[in-house]
Amino acid sequence: MDFSLIIDNINKHISLNSEEQDYFTSLLEVQQVKRRAFLVRKGEIARYTYFITKGCLRNYEIDREGTIHIGLFAVEDWWISDLQSFLTQTPSFGFVDAIEETEVMRLSKSNYESLFEKVPQFERFFRIIHQNAFIALKNRLIDNLSLTAEGRYLNFIDKYPQFNQRIPQKQIAAYLGITPEFLSMLRSRMARRS
Repeated sequence: MDFSLIIDNINKHISLNSEEQDYFTSLLEVQQVKRRAFLVRKGEIARYTYFITKGCLRNYEIDREGTIHIGLFAVEDWWISDLQSFLTQTPSFGFVDAIEETEVMRLSKSNYESLFEKVPQFERFFRIIHQNAFIALKNRLIDNLSLTAEGRYLNFIDKYPQFNQRIPQKQIAAYLGITPEFLSMLRSRMARRS
């Protein structure tokens, strides 16, 4: 098994010796996820945090009217879970599923806790990962409150250029909080300007 992508991800924030790397990788399980398959469903407890080695996942909720609200897309070299459910081991309010055929390396909650005991540096690593997620969520909330739909879309394609061609327009619209038809109109208007 090739662990180079996940080790490179870890090495962005902490340094591990070979024994610590071996211990960490021994805790991981590889999982193949078919397109549209769920990793977490509403009401379930998120038992794992996932590192994506190939593919694309999304985290979302569905409101009472049946509208999907996408909170996060995640692709290769990203971590994803229903973080609140995973950390508190309480039922999830939303879903995590695959937009594409995906491969993940998953770390169970019990192994996550064991990792902190045996390799305390991982507390720093996951603190940084969780802080970055909180900051991204806060910035997204500010954007949703202060920018127009066009501004949100421009921000999205600026921050995540790899998503624009990879993720279906309907999914991007749900992430931005607009209809697919309005997103199509925005794209057409922007194409005419350039």
